[in-house]
Amino acid sequence: MRRVLAALLATPLMASPLVAQAAPDPDLHIESVTLNKTSVAVSGLNTAPIMVTVKGKYDANANTPVNVILERTGGSGQLSQMLSTNLVRNEAAGTWSGPLNVPSTANGTFKVIGLVTGPFFPPSPPIYDVTPYAGPSIAVTGTHQPKITAVVTPKVVPFNQPYSIKWAVSDAQTGKPYGTRVRVFLGTNSSCVEYFGPRSTNLTDTNGVVTKAYPGVSMAPITCLLLPGTPDAIGWLSFVPARPGIVSAAPSKPSAPVGTLVPVNGSVQGPPYSCPVHLQRLYGATQWRTVNSATVRQSGRFTVNAQPAYKGTIPYRVSFPRCRNYQAGVSKVLYVRGT
Repeated sequence: MRRVLAALLATPLMASPLVAQAAPDPDLHIESVTLNKTSVAVSGLNTAPIMVTVKGKYDANANTPVNVILERTGGSGQLSQMLSTNLVRNEAAGTWSGPLNVPSTANGTFKVIGLVTGPFFPPSPPIYDVTPYAGPSIAVTGTHQPKITAVVTPKVVPFNQPYSIKWAVSDAQTGKPYGTRVRVFLGTNSSCVEYFGPRSTNLTDTNGVVTKAYPGVSMAPITCLLLPGTPDAIGWLSFVPARPGIVSAAPSKPSAPVGTLVPVNGSVQGPPYSCPVHLQRLYGATQWRTVNSATVRQSGRFTVNAQPAYKGTIPYRVSFPRCRNYQAGVSKVLYVRGT
């Protein structure tokens, strides 16, 4: 839900391929949306089905399913939006109906805000925007919500070196595992975004733990654990493993007249595109001060400018501060001689 509905509602969250293309579907006409309950209680990894009924018509294809979208209006829980299952058309009754599966992570209040024609199938983008509809609300009491943690080994992953992640699913309320094997989906990159349930490939042990080995790559992928739901995940943790800040730099020429700009070219492995780098000059025996700054280009390269302030050999270095998942790093000392 975090990925799909964020795109459907034009709320940026992750880089999602689901981008609405046009105005609301002119063929979709909604008369009413009803829920068979106004409140529900759900605990742990369970879901509580709520029956959704939509009265209306779809001129383009009478058998097309629809999905109802609900948005959080109060409370706290990991989900900010919910999506119904593909609601089935009953042409004789002039309705669509089916379940909305409510998880504990929906703790709080949700309100129907619109519909889209289905079937829900990421990553295919919807042809139309959400058709707005101000519908009923539901109050969710979610207890023993899942908490997901991850431990990466090694903590900072070297480039092109394999690593592992120990994932754990526990009860956030008690701090203990649920005591059963939990079905989870472990993915990277697009599979973290394009997931739709129910689908799973892994089981934790009874302590809620599962460890996965990942191959060494030059660009660290988004990694995720998703708790499968229908039609989307009911909980998740996603992140990019930490990478070292590896900086190299060299002056374009070894010497220049005092006051002349000397380009210093370098690169940061990754690349950490748009992250800052700082050219520092040594003052005294130990004090490094920033004298020029730039940002890393998409290629991973950068250019900063040294400017000899006096005659003699002047020490410089390029400092890379921690940026996103890249750790801080510093280049070897380089020298420019003022003449």
